Amino acid sequence: MKTPFGWLAERVTLTPRALRWGTTAALVVSILIIVTGGVVRVTGSGLGCPTWPACETGSLTTTPELGIHGLIEFTNRALTGVLIAAVGWAIVAARLQKPRDRTMTRLAWSQFWLVVVNALAGGVTVLSELNPYIVAMHFVLAIALLTTTTLTWHRAHRGQSADVAFPRAVGGLAWALVVVTAVLILVGTLVTGSGPHAGDSADVPRMAFVWEQVTVVHGVLGTATLVLGIVLLVALQRIPGAQLARRRALTFVVVVVLQALLGVGQALLGLPEWMVVLHLLGSALVWVGVLRVLLDVHP
Repeated sequence: MKTPFGWLAERVTLTPRALRWGTTAALVVSILIIVTGGVVRVTGSGLGCPTWPACETGSLTTTPELGIHGLIEFTNRALTGVLIAAVGWAIVAARLQKPRDRTMTRLAWSQFWLVVVNALAGGVTVLSELNPYIVAMHFVLAIALLTTTTLTWHRAHRGQSADVAFPRAVGGLAWALVVVTAVLILVGTLVTGSGPHAGDSADVPRMAFVWEQVTVVHGVLGTATLVLGIVLLVALQRIPGAQLARRRALTFVVVVVLQALLGVGQALLGLPEWMVVLHLLGSALVWVGVLRVLLDVHP
């Protein structure tokens, strides 16, 4: 029995360009929703919509009584609709390619299911009244979504990548860089969960860590990430034809340096809201960057 997509694929074909645009849209919006989630946190709007899935009892959308916090929280929720549209575009474009790439189709569908899981996690976050561990889980799931949108984007654009044979040691370095970066981001959720930006103006519980101590651990991991990135960049200098991978690695190192400067700056200045949001954007770009380095070394 044919599915509706199977029936449509026999009659309609979309160009690789449509797929590239669809995967790009999904990637951009998955980054944007991390940033708007940061805005919700630093403005204390996490419970701006006090219930879920409705914004408040009897109203799916925000109301004037909920004020600016309700508007900010509802805007972040509404962005999920934009994300679904972008992911839907990627799914349709992937399925209507000829010849069919089943891996691409599966990757596109994985984005959809992660959007659903993220939406449910957002609901649990509100219903738990911003439990810091659930908030951290929600962010990790957003990073998981960002991973799939990055993988899908890369596969849609891989025809533009150079075909280079990389030594096994370079591949090992790339994997080590990904692992350390992942731990860096996970520890970053502990820094946030024990810090002052609880996500709401009410008395929200925090993680039972000493903020200064986890911040130091986060900084050490950031330094390790930077050192590994530089080592990988130096190793790539010796490989003929690896210009694209070198550019990716250089871009990653630059983004990590900027992210580190931003992190130090926000700690010294008392965590101003705008710097926290920029640091969240930086974490998303760092993760996309390290995945692109890995994917260029393992095409």
